[in-house]
Amino acid sequence: MQKEEAIGALIDQFIDHIKFERRLSAHTQTAYRKDLFDWSHFLAQEMNVERISQVSPSFIRSWLASLRDAGVTPRSIIRKISALKSFYKLLIRNGVLSISPMSQITPPKMGKSLPVFIKEDEAVALGELVAVSSEDWKGMNTRLLVTLFYYTGMRLSELINLKDQQVELDRGQLKVLGKGNKERILPLHAAIIQVIKDYIFKRDQLFTEKDSYLLLTEKGKRMYPRYAWQLVNQVLAAATTVQKKSPHVLRHSFATHLLNNGADLNAVKELLGHSSLAATQVYTHNTIEKLKEVHKKAHPRR
Repeated sequence: MQKEEAIGALIDQFIDHIKFERRLSAHTQTAYRKDLFDWSHFLAQEMNVERISQVSPSFIRSWLASLRDAGVTPRSIIRKISALKSFYKLLIRNGVLSISPMSQITPPKMGKSLPVFIKEDEAVALGELVAVSSEDWKGMNTRLLVTLFYYTGMRLSELINLKDQQVELDRGQLKVLGKGNKERILPLHAAIIQVIKDYIFKRDQLFTEKDSYLLLTEKGKRMYPRYAWQLVNQVLAAATTVQKKSPHVLRHSFATHLLNNGADLNAVKELLGHSSLAATQVYTHNTIEKLKEVHKKAHPRR
């Protein structure tokens, strides 16, 4: 065993480890640092503990219980447990400890939340809004983003990485490179084909020297996630009532509306690029809720 150090010094060493060795994101570094120092503060103030060897599983459970009592969400508590597990894993690897108290800690269960989606009449209103506001390049981008997200169910990363050679308008389809570099073919509605043609015509007029990607910013550069997210967020706020606003809401809406209108579950799975049917089945919950509503209103014995 190494000479024991104060918990704060060990946390600093852990942050250096995830920064320089594991190269985790700055966001994760900040979150883990806050989680671990909040934990060490609780140990010092509530348990009078300042050395790592003094920490027992019961102390950790007490901290987690205090977080639950304070209204911290299960998702946040799970992240804090993950930070502690990684922290103790490094301590054991470095010979500071021989056993981790985290082996006796069970994370809270998280209830599965249903995907957020817009109503079908809101989808119509959304289409009308982007059609009339597409005179400038920003409006053209918004229209194409919303149209492709809703009519194809693509992921944000798939759409902004879409290149011209993947767009086969003569065949009425797109070739999309999804997770794990798996290619799938998405059919294009006639209305989408015209929107894409209008976009490409205008794009090629505006930008003689451009990237090979379909979607470009006002500077003729490849579209980046934040830019796309902001455009979709703005138009969803203007035309819908959903609280959560992101490109993924349109992907959820695509899947939900297909299933609500009788689409085969396996077909929707293929269109979304899911590796398993279980990932697609979450959308059937929304369909079931709709069926319950219809049953309640229409059944003669209601």
